[in-house]
Amino acid sequence: MKRLRRLALATLAVLALAMLGAAPARANATCHGKFVNPITDVCWSCLFPLSIGGLSIWKGSRPDPKNPTFPLCACGSPIPRIGISVGFWEPVRLVDVTNKAWCFPNLGGIGLNPGFDIGNGHVQGRSQVGGKTQNSSQWQAHYYIYPLLYWMEILTDFLCFEQTTFDVAYVTELDPLWQDSALTSILNPEVALFANPIATAACAADCVASNAKLPIDQMFWCAGCNGSMYPLNGHVSAHVSPVQASRLVAERMLYKVHRQALAWGTMGSKALCHKYLMPVMRKQQYRLQMTNPVSTVKGRYACAPIGATTIIPHTGKSFPVKGEDFGYLVWRKRNCCML
Repeated sequence: MKRLRRLALATLAVLALAMLGAAPARANATCHGKFVNPITDVCWSCLFPLSIGGLSIWKGSRPDPKNPTFPLCACGSPIPRIGISVGFWEPVRLVDVTNKAWCFPNLGGIGLNPGFDIGNGHVQGRSQVGGKTQNSSQWQAHYYIYPLLYWMEILTDFLCFEQTTFDVAYVTELDPLWQDSALTSILNPEVALFANPIATAACAADCVASNAKLPIDQMFWCAGCNGSMYPLNGHVSAHVSPVQASRLVAERMLYKVHRQALAWGTMGSKALCHKYLMPVMRKQQYRLQMTNPVSTVKGRYACAPIGATTIIPHTGKSFPVKGEDFGYLVWRKRNCCML
């Protein structure tokens, strides 16, 4: 834990020093959060199911996407090596979602003042849609490299774990595409095909599937019960609750890094020997666990699939002042050839 804090503080110190020469900006609201404790703040039952080939050797209580059926695999060239096809879930990323620019909830609630207003200006207003009033909101997000199993050295010789170090990989305050819904269509021009009532209504089926078992990958424009994946930024036009909106933004952040080739495919037969490009994210590859303001570590929906409802499992997880900045731990499905 001390090592994690040192790495996080060192990363932010470099960013802060680069901003010291800038003119002071308006004061931001207080940022709140806490460091993720690997013992008490992680749902370790989310590791399961564990599988060898198509056989679950530790089923767990959560649904699992389809694994390669054959237990043996071969990787390497020119002479391939024979291994065992394994499937498991690993905690690999953290995502901040906050309406306060330069606020880092998963890094202990650290707030920076860069000296300029980019990223500021959270807006939550009301608009008339079909004669009904609805809220909208604007959020910022931060994406961290967080290979927890590798750090903890649970299996030191298990090559299937991602072997890297902690890093703040993406800060949306510096991304002009994140600030403008029209500009972000550069990344997702296909949004024009799904901006219609029929495509929106179809997302109801994805909502049901996400709660019953797993989201429908073919409906990639849907985020289940939480709304639409588009636009790939922090503007939520249908803000139902802070937890629903923040979770939707975290899901969009995952889709965005896939579209920008910053995240790759790790599930299925194609991933047994190496990761592969996945510009259209498969939603079944991920689970999201809340870490801030309240860590959810128990129950089937502690690390729910993308698009799962937030009505019951996250009730009471958001509250005024200290409960308005959110953090999520990303669990990723991994199929690997264990050599």
